Amino acid sequence: MTLPLYLPLEAAAAPKHVNKASHCDCWRERSLHTGREPLDPAAPDNAISMGSRSSSSASSGGRDPQDSWSQRGSGLLRSEEEEEEDEDVDLAQVLAYLLRRGQVRLVQGGGASSVQMVQTLSDSDDDNDSAWEGRLGDRYNPPVDAAPDTCDVEKNEIKTQIQLAIGMLGSRQAAYSIPRLLRQREWGLCHSSSFSPGERSRVMSHFLPNHLALTDSYSQKAFCGVYSQDGQLFVSACQDQTIRLYDCRYGGFRKFKSIQARDVGWSVLDVTFTPDGGHFLYSSWSDYIHICNIYGDGDIHTALDLRPEERRFAVFSLTVSSDGREVLGGANDGCLYVFDREQNKRTLKIESHEDDVNAVAFADSSSHILFSGGDDAICKVWDRRTMREDDPKPVGVLAGHQDGITFIDSKGDARYLISNSKDQTIKLWDIRHLSGREGLEASRQAVTQQNWDYRWQQVPKKAWRKTKLPGDSSLMTYRGHGVLHTLIRCRFSPPHSTGQRYIYSGCSTGKVVVYDLLSGHIIKKLTNHKACVRDVSWHPYEEKIVSSSWDGSLRLWEYRQAEYYEDDLRDPETLPSAGKAPSSCPGASDP
Repeated sequence: MTLPLYLPLEAAAAPKHVNKASHCDCWRERSLHTGREPLDPAAPDNAISMGSRSSSSASSGGRDPQDSWSQRGSGLLRSEEEEEEDEDVDLAQVLAYLLRRGQVRLVQGGGASSVQMVQTLSDSDDDNDSAWEGRLGDRYNPPVDAAPDTCDVEKNEIKTQIQLAIGMLGSRQAAYSIPRLLRQREWGLCHSSSFSPGERSRVMSHFLPNHLALTDSYSQKAFCGVYSQDGQLFVSACQDQTIRLYDCRYGGFRKFKSIQARDVGWSVLDVTFTPDGGHFLYSSWSDYIHICNIYGDGDIHTALDLRPEERRFAVFSLTVSSDGREVLGGANDGCLYVFDREQNKRTLKIESHEDDVNAVAFADSSSHILFSGGDDAICKVWDRRTMREDDPKPVGVLAGHQDGITFIDSKGDARYLISNSKDQTIKLWDIRHLSGREGLEASRQAVTQQNWDYRWQQVPKKAWRKTKLPGDSSLMTYRGHGVLHTLIRCRFSPPHSTGQRYIYSGCSTGKVVVYDLLSGHIIKKLTNHKACVRDVSWHPYEEKIVSSSWDGSLRLWEYRQAEYYEDDLRDPETLPSAGKAPSSCPGASDP
């Protein structure tokens, strides 16, 4: 498959040095063409400019041509002053890199004053050039929000929920030290002669992962990795098309099986377990989602046909319902897909977003309510009980991000969710506070005005500004991690061990960043990777985090401390150094 790109001859002149802070591999995680229909190599009207992420509207009724994102990659929108300030990769640099790699060729075409650049879209994974891999030489240092705006979250019920979950409300909310809690338990003064869930979460908060316990290295980029629901298994997907399974029972982390993925284009993009832990599913640049057994003789791969209309199709995000029957996927054609495993067919297709759907989630265990997020920067809420497939309408939208959404995670209560975005923020949402037309239009306008590409360019300095769009209905915004090069993921911490009091995310600078949900402050950074951390997964019952990175490694983090000090055993809320930040909301009360 080839794409024509027309440009003046002077643009193909000998360029300057190639910026080593980016990587061309990132192009393949997105389809390079701007239209939803394949481009005709003979049609000059289909020419696109380098670096564009624009998407012209498809013929489907779900997208309006007036809402295309064609302005996003246009260098004409940038002033010379902005270009100099942001130090972005220019066309000549990108072209020089592609020519040197042999990924494009120049042929005469379109008149004497222009050349035609033809690029071959390859699904091969033998591209190991490290020039543009988003390594730690990147200039970007994510700015940390020193005073997060907690006004909305202070007034919301989630504050009470979290405080109850971590034992900070009620008659037993006094500031107990760990020795005192242990003594109370030994005396039989705890609930049922054991710690309550809140007390357990409060104790575990002293022992967040802080030590690199194990590293497994791969030959290529690690894309994703998650624990099973019971924490006994871990699955990792790598660009080498191999899926690796780890036995996590009895406190261990032992690789016991490697499975070669089928029908993979460039890389496995997402992977997940079935609820019973007997199978896993994975997606790639393919018309199919594949499901494979974990135990038994032989590896049986079953292809789930989504019957897409796109010639070049990928599912960027997938998840399984709590009963294991339905598979939900979000794809590059702007649609949501639901596949019923019992009926063995696609049962639902929703034309949901105006651009790629990067993230999907079930709101709770019922599978009636769906969340989706895409490159249009909008989160959408869908209720299947009231929705018609021939005319799908979301029950509401959540607007406030200023650039595309890379991941969504549900709290599991059909009310709260978080979204990670290319605008370098995570936002916390309450679906009882949906966005109106003002917020939707403001977010659309902000996305249209974006003129940089997160896959290989640096974050423009104007994106560092702490601004809130009109009509932004989010409860909280978290800043301090980088979202570059790929679809970096964020998640709620587990309810059993932490009471979901934390939000954690991968980072383009090679870190795992952990935020306090209520205060918005960063409480932990795990630093050791040499390239961006794309996925993170917290053990559901133990204080362990696994990070998957583009440096080709999988790292297991756990708590470890050789010596204990008195302050380690005291409640962190009572330490003089804890110093609570003043509330930004008048009348807000302390826990």
